[in-house]
Amino acid sequence: MGLRARLLLPVLILAVPWLQELLDQLLFGGRWNLPLVPGGPVWGVFTSPFSHGGFAHLFSNSLWFLPLSWLVLSRGLRPYLRVWASVLLCSLPVWLLWHNASHGLSGVVYGLLGYLLAVGLVERRPWPILLSVGCVVAYGGLLPSLLPLFSPPGVSWIGHASGFGAGVLAAWVGAPLSERLPGSPGDPGRLRW
Repeated sequence: MGLRARLLLPVLILAVPWLQELLDQLLFGGRWNLPLVPGGPVWGVFTSPFSHGGFAHLFSNSLWFLPLSWLVLSRGLRPYLRVWASVLLCSLPVWLLWHNASHGLSGVVYGLLGYLLAVGLVERRPWPILLSVGCVVAYGGLLPSLLPLFSPPGVSWIGHASGFGAGVLAAWVGAPLSERLPGSPGDPGRLRW
């Protein structure tokens, strides 16, 4: 995947929730939401990232989504798709077990962040470690909202936490098997903690 495609893909994905929100506000007065509803239809798992509670909600998520997407895409298309698949998969227990509805790209945002923070720990090579440390410095302020204590009322901390866990899972699954197993010798030239 070329640089232009990597830059364009998140913008195209982001066009979907912006179009949905525009139609929602113009035609439905802000009542056309597609959330993940407990006990509701399973398709909410797929539509909820593209549904927001207004332009302010969407704008806030967009500001985090684009740079984090580009950082994951700097590692390739497969890690990016792996994060998305993991976030959707980890939304299923939230759909089945959680008692509140949720929607918005923030689950994906936290999935991207979880991947970027975990990839350095999992792969233990200079570039992924640098990427993880840089993301801790730049985006570490987002981490407190993974806990209900620091999450504002009405914000789905469980959606953030499941997305973050999904990103960590995507980093772990994407690492070569020798790097995932404790005590594996791996490459002798690799960095070690």
